[in-house]
Amino acid sequence: MTNSILKNINSPDDLKGLTGKELEKLASEIRSFILDVVSVHPGHLGASLGAVELTIALHYIFNAPKDVIVWDVGHQAYAHKIITGRKNNFHTLRQLNGISGFPVTDESKYDPFGTGHASTAVSAVLGMEKASKLKGETDRNFIAVAGDGGLTGGMMFEALNNAGNSDILVILNDNQIAIDKNSGAIGNYLKELAKTKKTKVLENFGFKYFGPVDGHDLKSLIKILNELKLVKGPKFLHVLTVKGKGFKKAEEEQTKFHAPGKFDRNTGELLGKTKKQTYPELFGKTLVNLAGKNKNIVAVTPAMITGSSLQEFSTKFPERIFDVGIAEEHAVTFSAGLAKEGLKPFCTIYSTFLQRAYDQVIHDVALQKLPVVFAVDRAGLVGEDGATHHGYFDLAFMRSIPDMVVSAPMDAVDLENMMKLAATYTAGPFSVRYSKNNIPGIDIKNQDAIEPGKGRIINKGEKTALVTIGYAGILAHKAIEILNKKGIFPAHYDMRFLKPFDEDLLKTVFANFENIVTVEDGTIKGGLADEVLELKEKFGFNGKIHSLG
Repeated sequence: MTNSILKNINSPDDLKGLTGKELEKLASEIRSFILDVVSVHPGHLGASLGAVELTIALHYIFNAPKDVIVWDVGHQAYAHKIITGRKNNFHTLRQLNGISGFPVTDESKYDPFGTGHASTAVSAVLGMEKASKLKGETDRNFIAVAGDGGLTGGMMFEALNNAGNSDILVILNDNQIAIDKNSGAIGNYLKELAKTKKTKVLENFGFKYFGPVDGHDLKSLIKILNELKLVKGPKFLHVLTVKGKGFKKAEEEQTKFHAPGKFDRNTGELLGKTKKQTYPELFGKTLVNLAGKNKNIVAVTPAMITGSSLQEFSTKFPERIFDVGIAEEHAVTFSAGLAKEGLKPFCTIYSTFLQRAYDQVIHDVALQKLPVVFAVDRAGLVGEDGATHHGYFDLAFMRSIPDMVVSAPMDAVDLENMMKLAATYTAGPFSVRYSKNNIPGIDIKNQDAIEPGKGRIINKGEKTALVTIGYAGILAHKAIEILNKKGIFPAHYDMRFLKPFDEDLLKTVFANFENIVTVEDGTIKGGLADEVLELKEKFGFNGKIHSLG
């Protein structure tokens, strides 16, 4: 960092005395710094590269943390983290005990609200602005920086509808792509808005529209933000940016460089990609095979074609895949409509995002016993994606829903067989939850045909039985291999289904073992552990039960 401006930036206050040319040099240095770190310590690259100038301009004009700046989604916030005192820890990005990939309130006073999911910023900022007014504060600014993908979420429009008598500033960081290309009318509207400035929609919400502004022109950004500080009422600033700005490969291949993993800093060549197949990749391949035999199978995804490995499906069956944008509630009820007319929708949603659609799963699908298949991606721990993306809760909340089949494959053959079963199941909704991890190359001898509510014995043992579900069974299997070498031989029972539950198999466990260890990659309360403990009372088991989860 010889002659570096970034070297002396440790808080937003350090920006205030810089000249225009120095700010532009700083933007270049921050972009280079992000590339240096993220090429080695993987994270979400493209969105943050595109938001560098916008970040500098915001912190130059406003006075955080007194002025509230909320990033929606936090993928854009790497430059923000660097400017707000986390530069020296940036190399710990998305690592154990390191800094999060998203804004986190207990990580920095400059992160006023946690934003791991999209479409939340306007609601949060509006709430904080109202609270500030009630406290009699008159000298604070409240800014929500929303990505254009986040604008497809219904919650965003609920907030805009409620913001007409506020003084908030909504900045749309419009790079015209989420992870994949934007779908639906909102993306088309934004393109038209950038050309024609026909702002009737926003005006009807009570917002004054400004822009579009070149999001990489620091001088223009600083000028308009300075002016907007004096404008009363709700304001909407439309900023046009390029996702991946400043790195040729990231600009050319925006989907790939959303979160590329390790890559060559100079050439952009992706490095260290495993050749092992992941559970989502096997899901995508299997769904293509099933759809080739059954024309009624369709796929529904909330803006996660690439994330949920549906690229091949979208290529082979473009008329049978529906990307509904970042709108999980709509995805579920839309799937219900498809099922009502005789189609077989595989509604493919990350576990953490499915939480947003709990009411729709109950009211619009389960209550009507519609045969929607919920493909619950990224179930369990997701490592570096962090707390906002862990799929802890789906086993517990799906188990509580009447008529819902809750299944969790342990291995590759299990996943394929459960999907085949789900594709032909007509009695109601069916959920299949699977990990994001690589599928391990283990040899499970017991690969009998699957039927709802039937588990299996992986191996017999003595004294202690491990009772598992889903990917947690892989962890148990590996632990047993280690224990066997030490002369300890626990049994292993893979339940496969949390609902309906194989009570007969568990009775066998109760009858033959003194100690039972339940293992699940989800919350213990409401999950497998609770099921086993409830049946302990029912069947009068007097041994010990230990719960891991």
